[in-house]
Amino acid sequence: MRHPVRKPRRSAYSGSRINPKHFSAGQIKFYLLLLPLAAFMVIPVIMIVNRAFMSLGELHAFPPRILASRFTLDNFRALFQMSSTTGVPMSRYLFNSVVVTALTVLMNLLISVSSAYVLSKKRFRLREKLFSINQLALMFVPTAVAVPRYIIIVNSGMLNTIWAHVLPLVAMPVVLFLIKQFTDQIPDALIEAAVIDGAGDLAIIRRIIIPLTRPALATAAVLSFQQVWGTVEASNNFITDDSLRTLAFYLNAISTNNAVSAAGMTAAASLILFLPNLLIFIIMQSKVMNTMSHSGIK
Repeated sequence: MRHPVRKPRRSAYSGSRINPKHFSAGQIKFYLLLLPLAAFMVIPVIMIVNRAFMSLGELHAFPPRILASRFTLDNFRALFQMSSTTGVPMSRYLFNSVVVTALTVLMNLLISVSSAYVLSKKRFRLREKLFSINQLALMFVPTAVAVPRYIIIVNSGMLNTIWAHVLPLVAMPVVLFLIKQFTDQIPDALIEAAVIDGAGDLAIIRRIIIPLTRPALATAAVLSFQQVWGTVEASNNFITDDSLRTLAFYLNAISTNNAVSAAGMTAAASLILFLPNLLIFIIMQSKVMNTMSHSGIK
């Protein structure tokens, strides 16, 4: 006598219950938790955008306002008018920032991915100690190394050059650590197979390491961009020629020297500095999320 085949009982926590295709009442508790958190995170962004278009009276209103009652472009007009009265136009500062940021991010990624490959896949003496030194460097804030940086820049003859902006930020310990952790997940057998096929180190980096560490590289690019775009250290300490200073320095000088009367220009300048950071994060968002979840090679 044949017994009927029983279908497996559907678990109470099956995939359709945990991740339903359509809205269900069980998801309400998640919305009640996540929506206030999302609103709390979005409010600063809304304030930055709105304050750039507020009138001077609204900017000094108490309590501070989140939304502008009447949008105006006066802040941007005043900012550009002030730049036209100085010896160096604002476009020059913007050009310097773009060049410095592009060079620094590109060199940072190239140096970091090459160093991560060597520290992860090569076997040599002092390898662990060198990586420990990189870990130790994570403890030092830029202020702690300002004097050694200045001595190096002066003795190397890089004062008042574009390299005074680039070289102090061209190697970031956190970027190297991040890319190395991803490189560690690449099987050694894959590297060995490439070596047997005759691939050199540069070919391995270009064809294996870079494609398989793209999430980490995207996150590293975002971190490097944010570090370089808004920094004023080099313009303050290593540059005396205004034509070589960056946009961040110019906008920071306006807000510092005219704290009250230039509140509108400061708000407009803050938006100009903030938008590139927001845009690059939106573009790289999927890769950054993959990095944060520490996804491995499937």
